[in-house]
Amino acid sequence: MFPDEEKRAHLSPVPLEDLQQASQMLVQALAIREKYMNNSKQSFPSITSRFLRSIDKRPISSDDEVQHDDRKAIAGKKLQSEVESEITSVPSDADIDALIKNAPLTDHPVHAPASRGDPWECEFLPSKNYMIAPVNGVFNVYANEEDLNNGKPIPYSYPDLATFVRDMNLLCTMIADGPLKSFCYRRLSYLSSKFQLHVLLNELRELASQKAVPHRDFYNIRKVDTHIHAASCMNQKHLLRFIKKTLKNHADEIVTCSKNGETMTLREVFQSMNLTTYDLSVDMLDVHADRNTFHRFDKFNAKYNPIGESRLREVFLKTDNYLNGKFFASIIKEVASDLEESKYQNAELRLSIYGKSPEEWDKLAKWAIQSDVYSDNVRWLIQIPRLYDIFKLNKLMTNFQEILNNIFLPLFEVTNDANSHPELHKFLQYVIGFDSVDDESKPENPLFDKDVCPPAEWDDVENPPYGYYQYYTYANMTVLNHFRAEQGLNTFVLRPHCGEAGPIQHLVCGYMMAENISHGLLLRKVPVLQYLYYLAQIGIAMSPLSNNSLFLNYHRNPLPEYLARGLCISLSTDDPLQFHFTKEPLMEEYSIAAQVWKLSSCDMCELARNSVLMSGFPHKSKQYWLGPNYTKEGMAGNDITRTNVPDIRVAYRYETLVDELSNIFKVVEKPEAVPF
Repeated sequence: MFPDEEKRAHLSPVPLEDLQQASQMLVQALAIREKYMNNSKQSFPSITSRFLRSIDKRPISSDDEVQHDDRKAIAGKKLQSEVESEITSVPSDADIDALIKNAPLTDHPVHAPASRGDPWECEFLPSKNYMIAPVNGVFNVYANEEDLNNGKPIPYSYPDLATFVRDMNLLCTMIADGPLKSFCYRRLSYLSSKFQLHVLLNELRELASQKAVPHRDFYNIRKVDTHIHAASCMNQKHLLRFIKKTLKNHADEIVTCSKNGETMTLREVFQSMNLTTYDLSVDMLDVHADRNTFHRFDKFNAKYNPIGESRLREVFLKTDNYLNGKFFASIIKEVASDLEESKYQNAELRLSIYGKSPEEWDKLAKWAIQSDVYSDNVRWLIQIPRLYDIFKLNKLMTNFQEILNNIFLPLFEVTNDANSHPELHKFLQYVIGFDSVDDESKPENPLFDKDVCPPAEWDDVENPPYGYYQYYTYANMTVLNHFRAEQGLNTFVLRPHCGEAGPIQHLVCGYMMAENISHGLLLRKVPVLQYLYYLAQIGIAMSPLSNNSLFLNYHRNPLPEYLARGLCISLSTDDPLQFHFTKEPLMEEYSIAAQVWKLSSCDMCELARNSVLMSGFPHKSKQYWLGPNYTKEGMAGNDITRTNVPDIRVAYRYETLVDELSNIFKVVEKPEAVPF
């Protein structure tokens, strides 16, 4: 058999010319994602990166591996590197591996040591005295006023709008390419069938290797709720109990102040609604989504108001109110306490920054620190609702640039001089990144060109499209990450809601700019993107119970299909207040998924391991939870005594991914990814 025929035979019914064309496009798409990830200091899988290096012949840099650390870990690393630089003989990788392997288990226990002392305490670096100014919607950093006047910013690399639009259009053309669609659909079908065969051959072996591990089972492996909103992180019964308890103990506390200056105590608020604690019930709270919320995002949003009263939402579920978020902090601490008690469950809670005023960040940080909402089991994401049109309609904004100023300028200021916003500087060490939220099914023009209005000129009542929001969030975050990394501060990632509904261009934006996404339901309709999400191992936090109430019936959810094919999937709750009944909503999510889709113990543990991998918890914590070598590829990165995922499953996933990448890369010469 000739070499060309041999290549063709491996991917049978695909003619060699089609295979080469499809592979060339896929490699180009992977190179585009790698470029955007590396530029913004977000992570990109080392396996895929290694294959890309084999084509463009660039050396594999140790900087390619991005790990998210909190402030103390970064300071520790800095100290460690200073100590190591004084040692003359540098140990090899083999020596380090041997040391880790031979270290007693007590050196790497399953539980990370609890934080001691004041968790908010951190180092305040001297001011850099840099100048900060936006250029076409993206903040630039200047060394001094002279550079600012001459338009010479510090060269932190980020893609300009024209580059983003070009790359976006290229990917949109790819996903509509007929032969490429057929190729990707065939590969995805092959992955599904291959997994079924793996299960038939190895299921009993996987189960046997799990049984051989002492003490470890699904209940005591780490799980992270990778997508959950702080305002709805408690279940309805918990909120009801909390409201009753607060009404009993704080009835005479002033909780609201109307526009004309009239104050009301908590008792008066309830009297105005003709309610007593005895009257209150779960049904009266009416916060649970039901069959009437299906495809009705407006009705779902109304469920955030207990008893249909926005006043109660303001009193109990807001950080910025008359009481400075006192009650909300109390209920968050109760939820965090439940997580700590469960020991193995963690959550990444979303808090809102609307971009209405520049003081929002300081108020939020002050609330977090004064209320002391820190927990070892909780990290924070900042969600930015896409509400420019509403602000403009109510004359709160003149143009879109004002929202960007309110969201990003305080972050640049605190990075430039920590003393300018001391509480924000302390709070940011536990912030992982940014989320973008709103109803994706709202009508919009998803495609725009490089001639679109810059933010300072976007003064129309129309809301900018999803991609416009994402680009300016990504570009500003990229410059901010360079600025922060230079000073040894923690960096941020982009983890938007993406692909729950609406146009598929949202998923293209997610593919280019997001480290991982929430939902991703529409990938089931776009085989090219689904295959790219697999090859790039982009994390997808899925919430089937949430989708069941809003957009997609449970039995039609693509989660089991995605999992079988090897996409990096985790289970999350989204809004326990609206969708869950039990005290442990994440376990409820797992248990329903296991029952409906007949997931095995191995599948469940794989989902839990994925949730830790894609989470923003510190690298050091993940070493305790998954094993000291968890960043290594394949079986070398798995520790079954911590993850309860058999090496057989991990080896299968690794070998399958390597096979898919090999098939594509062996017929490609060089990707045509254009640098910024």
